[in-house]
Amino acid sequence: MEAITQLVTIAAVLLGALTTYVTNQLAERSKRQEARRVRWDEKKFDAYADYISKVRATISANVVLYEVREGIRPMSRSEQDLRLDLTEAGRVQAIAFERVMLLAGDAVIEAAHTVQEVMAACGRQAQGAVEGTLDDWSELHSATFRAINQFHEHARVDLGVSGRFEGVQHSARGLLTPGSRNAEGSPGDPQSADHG
Repeated sequence: MEAITQLVTIAAVLLGALTTYVTNQLAERSKRQEARRVRWDEKKFDAYADYISKVRATISANVVLYEVREGIRPMSRSEQDLRLDLTEAGRVQAIAFERVMLLAGDAVIEAAHTVQEVMAACGRQAQGAVEGTLDDWSELHSATFRAINQFHEHARVDLGVSGRFEGVQHSARGLLTPGSRNAEGSPGDPQSADHG
């Protein structure tokens, strides 16, 4: 009877040790998975923020080139220099876009593709490759900021950020377009847009 008691005690100790081992391994695995998820979320956040920063720089280069080319803004730099600025901004933006492609989910990637498409359309008009009116230019910029806002929305969902900011009011705040030509026929001053 004493031998059975000892065997039961040994079995209970072994079972307890095995249970502790399995529990610790599961907890460690869970910690590693959480650390990996946080690390990738940080990389995604950095990639998304960097991409939008590069998009904004390209928008600014587009606006300056367009306004100089159209005679809306005087500038001492040549149109050729401004084209080179735009080319460089576009190159850096394309690299940032590739980082997004490596890290993002489908919805974010699709939103980034839309941003790329509208940015390309802005670039073509800024360089004069496509003719268009000031209203066409303003509409391109409205489309650009709508696309950026969609990118933000999908990126926020991907990162698990709560809250929303969609809507016409937010999109209208980001416009970087020149003022409309005034009644006297001379170019209007560029609008001081809120870049938020």
